[in-house]
Amino acid sequence: MKSAEWRVEMQHLKKVRLLDRVDEPCLRLLQEVLEPYEIDMGELLLSPLEHNRYLYLLLEGELAVHLDTLDGNPVRAIGPGDCAGEISFMDDLPPSAFVVALKPSILLRVHRRSMQLLTRSPQLMQNLAELLCHRVRLSDRLIINSEQNANIDKLTGSFNRRWLEHIYVRESARCALSGQPLSLLMLDVDRFKDYNDRHGHLAGDHALCLVVNTLGKLLRPADSLVRYGGEEFVVLLPEMALEDARNVGERLRQSLEDIVSFQSPIGLLPGVTISIGVAPMRVNDDLDSLIDQADQALYQAKEQGRNRVCG
Repeated sequence: MKSAEWRVEMQHLKKVRLLDRVDEPCLRLLQEVLEPYEIDMGELLLSPLEHNRYLYLLLEGELAVHLDTLDGNPVRAIGPGDCAGEISFMDDLPPSAFVVALKPSILLRVHRRSMQLLTRSPQLMQNLAELLCHRVRLSDRLIINSEQNANIDKLTGSFNRRWLEHIYVRESARCALSGQPLSLLMLDVDRFKDYNDRHGHLAGDHALCLVVNTLGKLLRPADSLVRYGGEEFVVLLPEMALEDARNVGERLRQSLEDIVSFQSPIGLLPGVTISIGVAPMRVNDDLDSLIDQADQALYQAKEQGRNRVCG
């Protein structure tokens, strides 16, 4: 980052949202302490590894905010008129994220030693408080999105094993306390290796998405469809006894058998069938024992010719 060879003018300050509605006498004082700087594309502005004592106001260009590492995608962008470094500027602690220039940018910066000058303007402090509240809301949303994404299988959009472990604890306890049954289906796409070998792995990915999209439409909101691994899926059915679970399994099986072919982004592909094992939750069953019981029923379905429900 290098110092710019021009003087900060009132027109520059009026581009910054933090200074919106701040009275002109205060702006005149800020004009004297704000320093103009230029930063090249790819240059690091803030890092959790280095202390920061500046508040940065972006006039032109674009900055990216990265959490933990610069290798991943940025969590948000900072555009003209916005600020960077406001939290570490306020609490005098290292920044909580990396900030890097996405393109050549022009900034104004002010040192912490000018903090008393900023506090002279109630409007500026209100703007800063609103900005910090906005940052907190963004952080909360990032946490929520991160937690949700951690439970989702990226390929199919179904739940993953992490979610199954979480939801089983909750649903099994709830059903046990209320005296309600709970059942589990273990599903396996028939001859999936042969399907991949014949049509390619991308076709196999689309077939797995077909399974999830087709079965998901037939399940209740309370049910959980989980990609357990590879071409294996689990369906958790709270408040459902064994016979009803068998009927659900048969409807799921039939729904895929009826799809002889389907349209995908890579063209028309043949459909797939599934084998299903059904197991009811028994007293003292944990998730592993219930899955093992359903897996044994699934093995029977495969031994009997596949494309069927056993258990």
